[in-house]
Amino acid sequence: MQFELLELIFLSDKRKQLLLFLKGGPKNIDEIKEALEVTSTAILPQIKKLKEKSLVVQEDKIYSLSLIGKVLVEKMQPLVSIIDVFEDNFDYWAERDFQGIPSSFRRRLGELGRCDLIQPDLDRMFELDPKIVENLSKSSSILECIAYFDPSLISMCKELARDGVKLSFLMSGPVFEHYSKDYFEDLQNILTFESVKFFLYSGELRIANLTATDRFVMISLFPKSQKHFDRESLISYEPSALQFGSELFDELLKNSIQITQIPHE
Repeated sequence: MQFELLELIFLSDKRKQLLLFLKGGPKNIDEIKEALEVTSTAILPQIKKLKEKSLVVQEDKIYSLSLIGKVLVEKMQPLVSIIDVFEDNFDYWAERDFQGIPSSFRRRLGELGRCDLIQPDLDRMFELDPKIVENLSKSSSILECIAYFDPSLISMCKELARDGVKLSFLMSGPVFEHYSKDYFEDLQNILTFESVKFFLYSGELRIANLTATDRFVMISLFPKSQKHFDRESLISYEPSALQFGSELFDELLKNSIQITQIPHE
């Protein structure tokens, strides 16, 4: 099997980035240098190699993808995106169980884009990160999926509901039972708001937490070892991530039932 094209594309970050940049349309050398932050001396030899393999064509001083180049870049974009997502926080992904994410969405993880790792302080393990609180308060709609008991959730939910924020909560069975037992009156009160909906997940919910709003997406996964859950999360503000989070919530919602009242033991 020939690996010449794979090596041409992926063994040089400059060539890889150039191909992805030209996906947006024809560019001149000044646009290429500015976007890739390179000099003519650094990029021209790479352009020459791509031209020799008919991945890039030149007309006057304008460079663009050939038809072959367009086909290859269209296929390499998702792979490059998901590699970037894993590499940015490799230790997190390597140590987490993300089988709870449906397979069709695991293939789309590259849509998360640039993610920041949130690591709660040990002395404030059950407090939300200040940046998260600020973004939640500025959100007009919140989709919240949770599979662990968080004491701060109820007070936050009440405050956001009073502010008119649209809230949809999806909980695992054990977590919902815990809230129903310890916060029965609070849950009943929250359900009086027309903007709030509660859903009970049928089966085992293996995503620790998913928060999808119109401002950000945050996802938290259980560790593979099933040891102490550290509540570490990844957060992204990318437009593609917002769509990914919303659609993932909708997918999980297919395996749930809506709760209109809290059963009293």
